[in-house]
Amino acid sequence: MAPDATEQFQEKCEVVLRPELQDALVRLENVSKIFPGGIVGLDAVDLDIAAGEFLTLLGPSGCGKTTSLRVIAGFESPTSGKVLLDGRDITGLRPFERPVNTVFQDYALFPHMDVAENVGFGLSLRKLSGADQARRVREALDMVGLADKLRARVSELSGGQRQRVALARAIVCEPRVLLLDEPLSALDAHLREQMQVELKRLQARLGTTFVMVTHDQTEALSISDRIVVMNKGRIEQIAPPATLYDRPATKFVASFIGTMNLLQSRFVGRDRERLRFAAGELPLEATSDSGETPAAGDIRTIGVRPEDLLAASQAAEGTAPARVSGVVFHGRTVRLHAELGQGISIVIDAPRRADGFQFNVGDVAHISLRRGASCPMLSS
Repeated sequence: MAPDATEQFQEKCEVVLRPELQDALVRLENVSKIFPGGIVGLDAVDLDIAAGEFLTLLGPSGCGKTTSLRVIAGFESPTSGKVLLDGRDITGLRPFERPVNTVFQDYALFPHMDVAENVGFGLSLRKLSGADQARRVREALDMVGLADKLRARVSELSGGQRQRVALARAIVCEPRVLLLDEPLSALDAHLREQMQVELKRLQARLGTTFVMVTHDQTEALSISDRIVVMNKGRIEQIAPPATLYDRPATKFVASFIGTMNLLQSRFVGRDRERLRFAAGELPLEATSDSGETPAAGDIRTIGVRPEDLLAASQAAEGTAPARVSGVVFHGRTVRLHAELGQGISIVIDAPRRADGFQFNVGDVAHISLRRGASCPMLSS
């Protein structure tokens, strides 16, 4: 960020730095947003975003993720609560007064300008010489691999190239925080995967804080340092990708991240740190982050990933019979949809044999929990 912009930002913010916020670059403090008609966009959201991290806001449509991004950017004013940056209150600052840039879903490039003019547009408002502006434009385009497109027209670029131009335009002004509103949604699947890698590489190179909105869980899991899972204007869980996948805190997170069997299971005992349950005839082992030990016979929801289940042709100790109702080809695995009995549906990912499918619809598969697998006990 240019020195004059930094000075203006500091003058417009609270100058007292709160000690408890020094580790958070951005903080949403008890932020709520109520839209006309009483529609709740955000409901008392508290969120700390660390300097230099890649944070993703994830959730279904209407969950509050885009509203959160717009509140940070200044495009929406919260009904209550504060937005702080470096411990300073920026809630009342207009978007152009914040050291924050946004990459929009549709890129919002100017079709009558060439690539260099698009990237340098924000710099034209700064107190920089023409030589400094040209240098920073070249450096930004080099970072996104488009140094050879300096004078190309926007209409001549592919979708992936336009997305990179939008990124270059955002980073050329050296923002403290870069906000990305579903930046890859317009790309085809193959290009989208390539750009995920490039986006993470760029963020690591810059060291800039990235905050991205997406509804694509695979995208979020692939490139985020932490993920904020939102639902109905509230935060359900904040955690690194592996933690969200292995230890979802709620039923919503478990069902939204990947595929998860949510099995109503009866508590049957404890073996050291492992809680033992039974879903129908299927023995399960679970963990509880809360440290709770249910009473004997209590019913809890246990989350079981399809890859943590085994399917065999023959019954053995620790297995439960399940009749296969569907078989879906998944490359090296087949996904079995089956019924354990007592109305319990279950999904199992089984290795595919070279000579064809191991199970067919109507077959009985004998299901067991993979040795060493530990399933979360989920809250509502």
